[in-house]
Amino acid sequence: MRRKNMSISQQSVMDALSHIIDPDFGQDIVSLGFIKNLEIDGPEVSFAIQLTTPACPIKDQFKMQAEQQVGAIPGVESVKVAMTSAVKKRTPKVENSGLKEVQSIIAVASGKGGVGKSTVAASIARELAGRGYRVGLLDTDIFGPSVPSLFNLHEQQLYQDSQQMMIPIEAGGLSLMSFGFLLGDSPAIMRGPMVSGYVQQLLHQVAWGPLDYLILDLPPGTGDIQLTITQAVELGGSVIVTTPQALAYADVIKGIMMFDRVNVPVLGVIENMSYFDCGNCNTRHRVFGEGGAKRLSERFGIDVLAELPLSPELYGGTLEASPKNEDVSHAVDNVIRALGKANLEGIKRPEVGYDAEMVRLYWRDEDLRLEVPNKVLRLDCRCAACVDEYTGEKRLEPDSIPDDIHAEDVQTIGNYAVAISWSDGHSSGFFSYKQLRELAGVAN
Repeated sequence: MRRKNMSISQQSVMDALSHIIDPDFGQDIVSLGFIKNLEIDGPEVSFAIQLTTPACPIKDQFKMQAEQQVGAIPGVESVKVAMTSAVKKRTPKVENSGLKEVQSIIAVASGKGGVGKSTVAASIARELAGRGYRVGLLDTDIFGPSVPSLFNLHEQQLYQDSQQMMIPIEAGGLSLMSFGFLLGDSPAIMRGPMVSGYVQQLLHQVAWGPLDYLILDLPPGTGDIQLTITQAVELGGSVIVTTPQALAYADVIKGIMMFDRVNVPVLGVIENMSYFDCGNCNTRHRVFGEGGAKRLSERFGIDVLAELPLSPELYGGTLEASPKNEDVSHAVDNVIRALGKANLEGIKRPEVGYDAEMVRLYWRDEDLRLEVPNKVLRLDCRCAACVDEYTGEKRLEPDSIPDDIHAEDVQTIGNYAVAISWSDGHSSGFFSYKQLRELAGVAN
């Protein structure tokens, strides 16, 4: 920073900017280190606000507030605010990887097929590209690629550059790659090692060039292929797609556990096919049940980023010419805000302790300690065995839990929950940090 005029001080500018609070972090943008390159030249003030991700949906709000706050300082006649984002230095796990100029990689996953994951992934990518960002979409499903059908791109000819890297297909402002472009309409018949090789090729041998975001559409499930992908690239975060059906909840747990194994933050869940708005009677119908998103959040301690409807705009055909969708736009805003938070905070796991009386958690950076009696915690289990997933009614009988119940193992799950194995043999419960705070009587 440099200062050319003593009448307007750097401190007065910083003090003014410290009134701007980032709603995701609950801190001011000065304390968060967002202010860069502050210069004061007579009555003119210029600086940059460096955000954690380029598509931050509140960046225009920050810019307007900064201009107002600094413009109100006596003697200031001109305020120039540049909105930038932190450039992430990526070190690909494969030499000469095509991912080396990709700023953020977001995986979109589901524990099972048939939940509309690929449509959601493609819609996220398309919305970001529509906002002017450089976006790629990689369809990694070897056995059931969706991108050719979603964008009506069949029988595409792929080319290589001088480095023998595959050149992605450009469509609607998006860079696209799919195994479907290689295979066409023929079925994929291959064994594990072959699949792994093709996946590595799709991940690292595509000439993506500079991208702000690469959206990975993962194959459904949580098996070896999915683990190979999550371990082979540096993911900024993941989004899990599910539906309101109780059957899909068990698959959410699998997805959370898979990403936790490889230290990838789960940004949240998108509940797809949440409802249907009838155009004739103007009534909202919860086709697959009601309250699913709330139960997901309560049970797993992760954010529900959006509830997407059954809509002809999303499911009535291909995406290449479908109109802008407000529900998708809202979902993308929340995905990007969660990504920005994950970029700055990372995964903060508490220290865990447990004995015959209590389960204890300690967050050193916040100097926060939680203690919950074993029986109180066990009785508040919200898993499918203890709470009816359709009605929300408790199934667990308090008298069935012995007074000497205690934890035999406690595992932290990212920034949101712990998984506990109890002395009575029960081990399917997730206990969110929010739930633990409430039971311990500690306010957020």
